[in-house]
Amino acid sequence: MASSLTKDSARPGTPGSEKTFFGHPRGLATLFMTEMWERFSFYGMRALLVVYLLSGGPDAKKGSMGGGLGMDLATTTAIYSVYLSMVYLLAMPGGWLGDRVWGPRKTVAIAAVTIMAGHLVLALPGGQAPFFAGLALVALGSGLLKANISTMVGQLYDGPDDPRRDGGFTIFYMGINMGAFFAPLIIGTVGQQVSWHLGFGLAALGMGIGLIAFLLGTRNLSPQSNVVPKPLAAEERTAWLRKGLLWLIVATVFYGVVGFTGHFTLNWAMIPLTVIGLVIPAGVLIRIKRDKELSDVEQSKMTGYIWFFVAAAVFWMIYDQGGSTVQAFGETKASGSLLGFDFPSSWYQSLNPVFIMALAPVFAWIWLWLNRKGKEPSTVAKFAAALFFIGVSFFFFLLPLGMADGEKLVSPMWLVGIYLIQTVGELCLSPVGLSVTTKMAPAKYASQMMGVWFLAVTAGDSVTGLLSNPAVGGVDLSGTGAVAVEAVLAALAGIAVYMYRRKVKALMGDVH
Repeated sequence: MASSLTKDSARPGTPGSEKTFFGHPRGLATLFMTEMWERFSFYGMRALLVVYLLSGGPDAKKGSMGGGLGMDLATTTAIYSVYLSMVYLLAMPGGWLGDRVWGPRKTVAIAAVTIMAGHLVLALPGGQAPFFAGLALVALGSGLLKANISTMVGQLYDGPDDPRRDGGFTIFYMGINMGAFFAPLIIGTVGQQVSWHLGFGLAALGMGIGLIAFLLGTRNLSPQSNVVPKPLAAEERTAWLRKGLLWLIVATVFYGVVGFTGHFTLNWAMIPLTVIGLVIPAGVLIRIKRDKELSDVEQSKMTGYIWFFVAAAVFWMIYDQGGSTVQAFGETKASGSLLGFDFPSSWYQSLNPVFIMALAPVFAWIWLWLNRKGKEPSTVAKFAAALFFIGVSFFFFLLPLGMADGEKLVSPMWLVGIYLIQTVGELCLSPVGLSVTTKMAPAKYASQMMGVWFLAVTAGDSVTGLLSNPAVGGVDLSGTGAVAVEAVLAALAGIAVYMYRRKVKALMGDVH
C-alpha cells in the first residue's frame, strides 16, 4: 500500500496534500482500509449466518458440522431477512446521528466498536441469547457506519465538481468488494470446517483491524469530518432523550410482561420488526410527498421516484435471497466439489463481489460507448432491465430445483450462473439508483434521500421476512412454486416499468 503513496502537488488545504493515494487525497487510503475490513467482517459473518442457523436442524445438510442453532429453513430465511432489513433501516438514524449529534468521524468510530462487540458476542457459545444480541449489535453498528463513511469520502474532495471525486468513490467501492470477496473464503472456511464461533471471532478481528486503521489515519481525513453539521439545540436534545427513554420504558415493560408470563417467542421480536420495515419506508415517502413546501416540479419528481423505489424493493426482495434461499440450496442440494476440489458452501457468497469487480468496468465502458452513439438506455430502461435479469435468475433457479430430487446433488455451476445473472441485474440498478436518487431529491430532503434509497432494501427484505415466517405467510420460498411466482412477479414489474417509461420520464422533468 505504501508504494502507491507518491509526492503530488495537491491543492492547498486538501487533507494529506503532501502525498496522494493513487492520485487521490491520502485520507482515501484510511477510509478504503476501514471499509474493506468492515465489509470483511460483515460479509464473513453473513456467509456463515444461514448455514449456522440451519446446522443441526431438519433442513441441514447430512453429514455437515453440527453445533448450530438447528432451525428450519423458513425461520432461518425470516431471521436473515429481518437482519438485513434492519441494517439498511438503521442507516437513516445513523446518518441523523452523524449530522446532528456526533459528526461523521466520531459516529464511524462508535459504529466500528459496536460492530466488533457484536461479532465478539456472536463468538460466545451459549445458544440463542448471545447470537441474537450479537446480531443486533452488528446491525446497529452497520447502520451507524454505512452513511457516514461515504460522507467522509465525499468530504476529501473540493465539492461535487472535483474531477477526482467519481474516481475516489470507485476506489472506495473496490475496497468494499475486496473485503466481501475474501471474507467468505477465510471466515466461511474457518466457521464451517473448524468452529462456528472461531469464524465469528475472525469477523471481530477484521473489524478490529479496520478500527485501528481508522484511528491511526484520522489525521489524514478532512477536518470537516469532525464537525457536527447541524448540532441539536439543548431543547431538541432534551426532547429526543425524553422520547427515546419513553419508548425504551414502554418496550421494556411490554416485553418484560410477555417474558415473565412465559408467552415470549422469537416472533414477538421478528414480526414487529418486519412490520416496522414496511411501515417506515411507506411513511417516509408519504411524508415527503405530502410536504406542502415542495414545488410542483419537486412533487412530480417524487411521484416518479416512487416508481423507482417500488421497482428497487421488488428487485432487492429477490436479490437478497442469494444469501438465504439460494445459499441454503447450495448448502443442502449442490455438490461441495468442483473438478476434484472440495469447498464449503459459504464460498458462494464470494461470487457476487468477484463478478462486480470483473463486470463493473465493462458496464461503465458499455454505457459510455452507447452514450457516444446516442443510444444509452434511459434510467427507466435500466431499471426495467434489472427487474428482467433478477426474474431470469429465478427462472434459471427453477432448473436445478427440479433436478435436485432426493439425495441427488446438482453441480455448483448452477449457482455460479444464478449469482452471475443477479450481478448483471445489480449493475443495471444499484449505481443508477444511487445517481437518480441524488438527482430527483427535493432540495429540502437532499441529505436524507440516500437513506430513503436504502429503505427500498428494508422494504424488500421485510416482505421476504413476512412471507417466509411460519407464523405469518408460511410460504416455502425454496419451493418451485414460490420461486416461479417471484420470477414472474419480477418479469411483470420490469415490463410494467418499461411500458410506462414515457410517463415516468415525464414525471422526472429535467432529470435524465
